[in-house]
Amino acid sequence: MSTVPAGFRQLKDQQIQPYLHETIVVPDELQSNVLVTTLDKVYNWSRKSSMWPLLFGLACCAIEMIATAASRYDLSRFGMEVMRPSPRQSDLMIVSGTVTKKMVPAIVRIYNQMAEPRYVLSMGACATGGGPFKEGYNVVSGIDKYIPVDVYVPGCPPTPEALMYGILKLHEKVERQSITTVAWYRKDQSEFVPVPRLGPDIFDPRQVELIKEHTLKAAAAPEAGQKKRSAEAAGGAASEGPREISSKAKQRMEEARRRHQAKQQA
Repeated sequence: MSTVPAGFRQLKDQQIQPYLHETIVVPDELQSNVLVTTLDKVYNWSRKSSMWPLLFGLACCAIEMIATAASRYDLSRFGMEVMRPSPRQSDLMIVSGTVTKKMVPAIVRIYNQMAEPRYVLSMGACATGGGPFKEGYNVVSGIDKYIPVDVYVPGCPPTPEALMYGILKLHEKVERQSITTVAWYRKDQSEFVPVPRLGPDIFDPRQVELIKEHTLKAAAAPEAGQKKRSAEAAGGAASEGPREISSKAKQRMEEARRRHQAKQQA
């Protein structure tokens, strides 16, 4: 049996608090083995010490993520050495690399398949804001426009040390949470993220009302301007309607058509 460290008893006597009930007595043989803590502290400690990342890489940042799990950096020190290939067995999604519009629906679908509690780490400049490809027609300027991000790791690409620092910051965030306030333990608080639709451009269903407002307003503006110009031209009277083309204009159009046909036949 291990001996009690020197000064442990004195330190414990300084931190001891009187029990709320006089009949509660801790035996002497258990004085060095009993710890009092909160449920949040134990629960958060267990979650941050066994957080399993999702094996999901997009571009060059994925190489740095793989290097983090190698022997030189040893991510297993934090209980995170197993990168799960299934979203249903993962707690942390590391979005590492350039996010294209074609890939966003797959990312959101995988995020919805992850069991709660779930977290997202945006790794690199491309995943955070588009990076050097931000002005491209096929690159999303930030994955946080579609799924909630907990930690951002800057860099192009970030080093394995930067990724581990971001993971430690995520651990600190987990330690500050309480099971009484987090969304996944409250009714009607866990939000399902709609999967964006890929057509001529990426379409987020959550923005449908905003899109309707702007498109209808833009469509109504030319009609209102046309009516105003017609009213001003007619002095407030109704529009005259379409006018018939004159015979001279028709003759000029017919001559131009003949010249065009003659050039094609030649």
